[in-house]
Amino acid sequence: MALDSKIPQGHISEKWTNHKNNLKLVAPNNRPKIDVIVVGTGLAGASAAASLGEMGYNVKAFCFQDSPRRAHSIAAQGGINAAKNYQNDGDSTYRLFYDTIKGGDYRAREANVHRLAEVSANIIDQCVAQGVPFARDYGGLLDNRSFGGTQVQRTFYAAGQTGQQLLLGAYSALSRQIGLGNVKMYNRHEMLDLVQVDGKARGIIARNLITGELERHSAHAVIIATGGYGNVYFLSTNAMGSNVTAAWKIHKKGAHFANPCYVQIHPTCIPVHGTNQSKLTLMSESLRNSGRIWVPAKIEDAEAIRAGKLKPTQIAEEDRDYYLERRYPAFGNLVPRDVASRAAKERCDAGYGIEANDTNEGVYLDFASEIISKGKQAAYTQGDHNPSDAKIQELGKKWVEEKYGNLFTMYEKITDENPYETPMKIYPAVHYTMGGVWVDYNLMSSIPGCFVAGEANFSDHGANRLGASALMQGLADGYFVLPYTVSNYLADEIRTGKISTDSPEFVEAENAVRQSIDQFINNKGTKSVDYFHKKLGLIMWNKVGMARNEKGLTEAIEEIGKLREEFYNDVFVPGAANEFNQELEKALRVADFMELGQLMAKDALLRKESCGGHFREEYQDAEGETLRDDENFAYVAAWEYNGSDASKSVLHKEELKYEFIKIAARNYK
Repeated sequence: MALDSKIPQGHISEKWTNHKNNLKLVAPNNRPKIDVIVVGTGLAGASAAASLGEMGYNVKAFCFQDSPRRAHSIAAQGGINAAKNYQNDGDSTYRLFYDTIKGGDYRAREANVHRLAEVSANIIDQCVAQGVPFARDYGGLLDNRSFGGTQVQRTFYAAGQTGQQLLLGAYSALSRQIGLGNVKMYNRHEMLDLVQVDGKARGIIARNLITGELERHSAHAVIIATGGYGNVYFLSTNAMGSNVTAAWKIHKKGAHFANPCYVQIHPTCIPVHGTNQSKLTLMSESLRNSGRIWVPAKIEDAEAIRAGKLKPTQIAEEDRDYYLERRYPAFGNLVPRDVASRAAKERCDAGYGIEANDTNEGVYLDFASEIISKGKQAAYTQGDHNPSDAKIQELGKKWVEEKYGNLFTMYEKITDENPYETPMKIYPAVHYTMGGVWVDYNLMSSIPGCFVAGEANFSDHGANRLGASALMQGLADGYFVLPYTVSNYLADEIRTGKISTDSPEFVEAENAVRQSIDQFINNKGTKSVDYFHKKLGLIMWNKVGMARNEKGLTEAIEEIGKLREEFYNDVFVPGAANEFNQELEKALRVADFMELGQLMAKDALLRKESCGGHFREEYQDAEGETLRDDENFAYVAAWEYNGSDASKSVLHKEELKYEFIKIAARNYK
């Protein structure tokens, strides 16, 4: 199948406007005749369902949580980007476009990224109108802060809970449509297969997670907005329920899966503390605005800290290595996530890590300098031009508390250490996935009528996502892209009529799901689902993690294949199919992770370059920076499913052509 990205002609600044002007419309009187399914109710799904409901379509929305409010978008902390240039520091639509392309290491589709930058400003207006309580300065104007990979302040935020506030805004819009009857909400339902009729997406098979009942739901179009696949590593910053199942099911039905090897390792997470841990906790990237990252400059000091003989506050300033400031003076602590993560790994691998665990994986995020600086400023504004040290500390801590208080509280509750008094311990962890289902410019997959939004698609971030751009993409897709492009597709469906769920295609899909469930329920294995998930996670982290090489990737493909075979033979799923059964839910999800893990390793093995979140040890310069191969790998790797053995998947390439940005070596020095 040839890939047609459907990128419009014309200048980059006019593509989206001209495209919208030429899309087909569905008249208001015809919209109630058309059904749309939205799977997932995070920022992308909730905003899409609310928008389409507002337009008058019949929308069915599905989430496996007990409420859309529990979608993982709620966990986002730091902020949302928008090119409004409120700080008058040189920002613009083009600058956001350029930073995103550069941050993604020149592996994103140019037209999609510019559209994202264009509509970003509208998102803020939309959310303010919904009552989202963005932070404001003393005069009442919306405040901004910086994030990694930029030299401007374009990130809007609500303390350290921006995702929660944005999701509540989208949820309020969604709830209004539910109340009006335009959206029918299916909580505690999980999509387990896509149904195609005559080649088009026409519905889904969903499992009621309370009763275990399988249900058929039909529609004229299906939107998948189910987030990323970071939990393939078992330990990640994702909620434990986050999974790849909906995206993987449409992949198995013909939707290409693009760039699966692009995984974002977030540099500021609380380090792993034990083998029984179920997930990792993110500390917002916004903290890098105020915190300075360092390790001891002397290896004997690092050893003493790990042994508990020395405290970080006892390390003199001249004996600290602020390695990001040293290596990247132009951006310092605000380099992109992949750069910061690799730099932390390099220091820890060299023996300078400070966390006292078997791996010595940890660095400091220190707020002492910011507390002193802001304390002096606050005292000065109060008329005290010669404040005491105690006064400086008091006022500085108060400033930090107002800016980041909930994050500091969360850190102290988890670690039992006070980050106002002693530096935070952080280390990189799996966070976001840039890969996902391949979509064209209209966000439609290679299956007609099946659209994919937010983190579930691949389209906007290339090989590395800039901080605060996930929330931006999710809301851009749901509020400002899909209402146009889905309507364009549905314009040809107004005479189709109601789609029956009694067709052979629905019967066949339901039977296939039932067979898969019965296979697990009737399996007489001896080991739990988590046993296999953890083993998969260790393979993925050690061989398809922050650094990869040909030997490890080749081994990973083989090891995951053997593990998948053992999983099907020896997994034990207690309980029955027709009841509330969380172990069955996990088994079905881990089955998909097994296949995905192999494909990720395969994709990483074939991409013989280093770019963004994909770091091949064989392809780095003398200073440990990424070495891209633009001549051979400036393409999107879109994989076609060809059976559960991912080594047999078929590669399709979408060439990346940059007309309006010059490809260059990525430099943050």
